Amino acid sequence: MNDVPLPWLFGILVVLILLSGFFSSTETALMSINRYRLRHRAREGSIGAKTAEQLLAQPDRLIGVILVCNNFVNSAAAALVTLITLSLGGEAYAAVGVGIFTVVLIIFGEVAPKTFGALYPERLALPAALVYRVLLKLLYPVVWVTNLLANGVLRLVGISREKASTTSLSREELRTVVAEASTVIPHRHQRMLMSILDLERINVEDIMVPRTEIAGIDLSDEWDDILAQLRDSRHTRLPVYDGSIDELVGILHMKKVARLLARGEFDREQLVALTRSREPYYVPEGTSLNTQLVQFQRQRRRVAFVVDEYGDVQGLVTLEDLLEEIVGEFTSDPSSLHKDVHREKDGTFIVNASASVRTLNRKMGWTLPTSGPRTLNGLVIECLETIPEPGATLTLNDYVIDILQTGDNAVKTVRLRPSVPAPAAEPGPVSERRG
Repeated sequence: MNDVPLPWLFGILVVLILLSGFFSSTETALMSINRYRLRHRAREGSIGAKTAEQLLAQPDRLIGVILVCNNFVNSAAAALVTLITLSLGGEAYAAVGVGIFTVVLIIFGEVAPKTFGALYPERLALPAALVYRVLLKLLYPVVWVTNLLANGVLRLVGISREKASTTSLSREELRTVVAEASTVIPHRHQRMLMSILDLERINVEDIMVPRTEIAGIDLSDEWDDILAQLRDSRHTRLPVYDGSIDELVGILHMKKVARLLARGEFDREQLVALTRSREPYYVPEGTSLNTQLVQFQRQRRRVAFVVDEYGDVQGLVTLEDLLEEIVGEFTSDPSSLHKDVHREKDGTFIVNASASVRTLNRKMGWTLPTSGPRTLNGLVIECLETIPEPGATLTLNDYVIDILQTGDNAVKTVRLRPSVPAPAAEPGPVSERRG
């Protein structure tokens, strides 16, 4: 090396520092690249992405080849610096030269490259993967021995590759990803994705129409009353029962009787026959909406009756109710039932206490608790631990609630003053769910 001119030595040193920067930056880039974006690029046909994904599937080998190369380059550069300083000024300058080289290597071979790799991982990782695939083939024996020793040390402290965590995301982590993608995903689509993720932890009884509010045909009623109910019904499907909702006969589709009703040719026997052609479909309490959506699709059903452990009907859930949990309310009926929420001039709200808490929160932007009772009446009674008298007042989640009307062992109407005014864009009423 004494015969090599100093300019050549300095040139080789610069190349070694650049190589050190390459190994440092690409190591950071490959370790910090978004695995899901990488998988997407690989499926699109990117050779670099496919290679990077293969290398990252065995990180010990990838890290092994990077560190072997990087340490070899840094050691060679340190030796070259010592040789250069000895040539320039003898042993007195060797310590100074090594000190200066250490600072240069930290800046240009470590900190700056790794920062660049962390900021632009995809730009560096994909082309670097092609280089590392070649290096891994050339240095495989060295890397294999190195990894064998390193993995042996890790096993001594109880760490193994089999116990390593996977890169799959939990539901909560996926919620965080969706929440942070607001610049890419429109806000409405973002809410829909969040709702889909929530389907697993919401049960059918959270959205069902309670049995006391189910609109249906009672075969024990007078025939004229049944005909009047059929003519005035706003529902396309009606449950038919005999005396009690627990004695269901079937589901009546209104399009099957509309023509007969118009011609006055419909009788009780035809009603029973048409009803029995579609038997009721039952689902147990506790069924998640995610499971029920699949069951609706498999059973080719749109209406299900929720039953408890004793087989008693507790309510009714429809495919429409379930889809509204995902996309929000997508139907409006000018002739729908009475309004559940009425806004007063002073900013308070007169609320039907039988309204669903989840529906109120979704429609009005409120934050009433949803972990307990499913109706506002249930929340009030649970909080007070008694059926209150009109004029009673309570505070619930910073909402002041005045009891206006009670009856039939339940709270009927309340006045609610939210801590934060409801959005001006959503002042409309919350309509009762239809059976």
